[in-house]
Amino acid sequence: MPRDDTLAGVDSRIADTDRLRTHFLESGESGRTADRGQPGRADDGRETVVFLHGNVSSSRFFEDVLVDLPDRHRAIAPDLRGYGDSETKPVDATNGLGDFEGDLHAFVEALDLERPFVLVGWSNGGGIAMRYAIDHPEAVAALVLVNPLSPYGFGGTKDVHGTPCFDDYAGSGGGTANWEFVSGLEHRVRDGATEASPRKILRTYYVDPTHDFDEDREESYLTGMLDTATGDENYPGSTTESDNWPGTAPGETGVNNAISPKYCTLEEIIDIDSDRKPPITWIRGDSDQIVSNASLFDVATLGRMGHLPDWPGEDVFPPQPMVDQTRAILETYADRGGEYEEIVFGNTGHAPHVEVPGEFRERLAEVLE
Repeated sequence: MPRDDTLAGVDSRIADTDRLRTHFLESGESGRTADRGQPGRADDGRETVVFLHGNVSSSRFFEDVLVDLPDRHRAIAPDLRGYGDSETKPVDATNGLGDFEGDLHAFVEALDLERPFVLVGWSNGGGIAMRYAIDHPEAVAALVLVNPLSPYGFGGTKDVHGTPCFDDYAGSGGGTANWEFVSGLEHRVRDGATEASPRKILRTYYVDPTHDFDEDREESYLTGMLDTATGDENYPGSTTESDNWPGTAPGETGVNNAISPKYCTLEEIIDIDSDRKPPITWIRGDSDQIVSNASLFDVATLGRMGHLPDWPGEDVFPPQPMVDQTRAILETYADRGGEYEEIVFGNTGHAPHVEVPGEFRERLAEVLE
């Protein structure tokens, strides 16, 4: 069912596709001409912007952006498979981000988005956005990547070329999740009593810890996190034992396995034909602790800090250089006929659109103009 608690100027709708019953938020006059709960059309000449949220989150994290975006744009933020108010279906990790990309394509077709649109992807959503641009470059007018997943996935690689630390990609996948955090999601724990509670993770890692939330918005973001389907087929996914450190390798189902470098390969973005490469704007926070060269969600970082025993050392299993990997791919993208700009926000963590909405909106406006 559509939500009834959206901010003024934002509508909650449902789109039935041949793959997934998808809930999405929408703003802009084009969207408001439709009956509430039903998708409008994008054939009135307005530019469409599609926002893709990250892991353990939902369209709620973009709701404020949708409110502030001028009505001359049609802004759309879907809830991905297993998140928010969309339908929950298993994630086939062996297809990388293919399930999410296929859902997005079906969603775009259901809404009749015939013209190229601007695609904004945050964190895992950035990975999905890259996958979509690889498969449908003609549909993407511009790509905005906000603290995106590395083109080589998350965890288990040791250099800018995405070389795996071990052949079985140990140290990535569902088994690397914090199980206290997963339990908090499963039981919809709203207090912040423990370090791994969803609220504590939101306040400490999703944003720079110095950031103060508006109380009502914090509750909405927390709900967006708790509306995450958990288990072997969704978040974090199944696990496989490994003889390599830290003793776990990717399984074949679930979100964290889908973003393992064993299955997630996005470097193909450099191979898009030069005349079809969308311009890329890469926005990141300088204090992001989730996607960084020393992510606190990377088991290698935790091993180096002494929080996980028997770490094999820097030569064998260094922290994944996520930011450097993304920059190397984007530089190659530019060398092969594309263009990109890297924008860094100071004192900003993993969610610039939440922490510094004014600056984020200005940068997005530059892309739209």
